[in-house]
Amino acid sequence: MTDILQGFTIIAVVILVGFVIGRIGLLGPAARPVIARLTFFVLTPSLLFTVMLDADPGDLLTPLVLASVTAAAVVFVVFALVARLVWRRSVADTVVGALSSGYVNANNIGLPVAAYVLGDATLIAPVILVQLLVISPVALTLLDSSTSGVVTLRSVVAQPVRNPIIIASALGLGVSLLGIDLPDAAVEPFRIIGGGAVPLMLIAFGISLAGGHILEPGPQRRDAFLASALKLLLMPAVALLAGLALGLHGDDLFVVVTLAGLPTAQNVFNYAQRYEAGEVLARDTIAVTTLGALPVLMLVAATLH
Repeated sequence: MTDILQGFTIIAVVILVGFVIGRIGLLGPAARPVIARLTFFVLTPSLLFTVMLDADPGDLLTPLVLASVTAAAVVFVVFALVARLVWRRSVADTVVGALSSGYVNANNIGLPVAAYVLGDATLIAPVILVQLLVISPVALTLLDSSTSGVVTLRSVVAQPVRNPIIIASALGLGVSLLGIDLPDAAVEPFRIIGGGAVPLMLIAFGISLAGGHILEPGPQRRDAFLASALKLLLMPAVALLAGLALGLHGDDLFVVVTLAGLPTAQNVFNYAQRYEAGEVLARDTIAVTTLGALPVLMLVAATLH
């Protein structure tokens, strides 16, 4: 558990740096949109290209992944139904809220949790693959189409091939599937550039916290409450039921529920900034779930491990 606390502490410190930067106005009012565009168009694509180079699509065909996907799908649908049918939110805000409910922080929190709690860092790899290969392309296509003002079959089909994150992920996976061994000199620049993605996401998130209070009254407050509750409570519960239904038990069941209990990923806030939709919702949900995930993970470990 000490290593989990250490992982959360590291993330908190980087976010605090961003908060201080935002509070003193070090980078000026244009800091957030500039960092968001740099992260979305350059840093994250570089990171995902290198991640997908080592990906194994065969990891997607396991009961563990199916249980994880089921848990994410349930919370996506629940949030979308409430947001669209009851609260009449826009498509873009609904997509950001759904992602906030079920897109887990598989990298900077998931990796240390997998390594130090589950005992195997590779256990998080299938979740990363599903989020990159399935969830992100669908969500980004919906965000692209809904915010462009033109939603046609042609525009929907064309959006994935115009999105840098999807393009980079597809290129990396293609190189991996073809068995192409790229020289280090060709890959290392992308690794260096991609290495800035996560820290800048966290810094941008900290800057956003300097501009307002978490869960302050506003139109997106109840959306953040709902997304946080779905992420912290419903998603692990659905993962538990899905795992049992698929015959998982022991360590496998513990792994599934633990991964479902991870907090919302900073990527969601980056997407929200890029498309100017649900920024407060994403920011508040990430903050609440990052704080709330620690007791949830401890409870899961105490009851299932």
